[in-house]
Amino acid sequence: MTALTARDTERLTRRALRLAQFTVAYNVVEGIVALAAGIAAGLVSLIGFGLDSGLESATAVLVGIRLAARLRHGEADERRERRTLRFVSITFFLLAAYVVAAGARDLIVGERPDASPVGVGLLIASVVVMPILAALKRRVGTALGDSLILADAAETKICVLLSVSTLLGLILFALTGATWIDPIAGFVIAVFAINEGREAWHGELVDDD
Repeated sequence: MTALTARDTERLTRRALRLAQFTVAYNVVEGIVALAAGIAAGLVSLIGFGLDSGLESATAVLVGIRLAARLRHGEADERRERRTLRFVSITFFLLAAYVVAAGARDLIVGERPDASPVGVGLLIASVVVMPILAALKRRVGTALGDSLILADAAETKICVLLSVSTLLGLILFALTGATWIDPIAGFVIAVFAINEGREAWHGELVDDD
């Protein structure tokens, strides 16, 4: 791997900062719409998706703060960035805990959710936007060899997986009326979230697909 010049490092760091800023703006809107639609329809997977958007926004804010600090001081504060990385890992575990608890409750109670055309439209948009955003973050994180940016990319990747899983769950529910599909979709995402959270906690995130 070719060593980066100071100018290259600054350019890539600024690119990562812009991606973090875009993530915050997009996910705030996405989270509000998803939560409103999910609560209205009683869809745990859509509510979980909205919560994930909120967690991703919080993560992106913290990552943006650290990247801005790097640009101001010309170097990374490893202690603070390690603390930020630990916080990011906790957000994965919180998401997993929510979707498992809410999904188990829905399976036990047998509550029947409503269809959500707004939710389906939102998820389609996410399936288009989020893979591109995750790939751009991963490319920058890999070029810099930066665990913090790779963790942010992993958080966005979870959003992609959650978008696809939730979208499939909503479509299958609309077609079949099977109430167990929605919580099962959430359980699938919990597995991915726990794995990414563990890797982020130990700083083991790598560039993969």
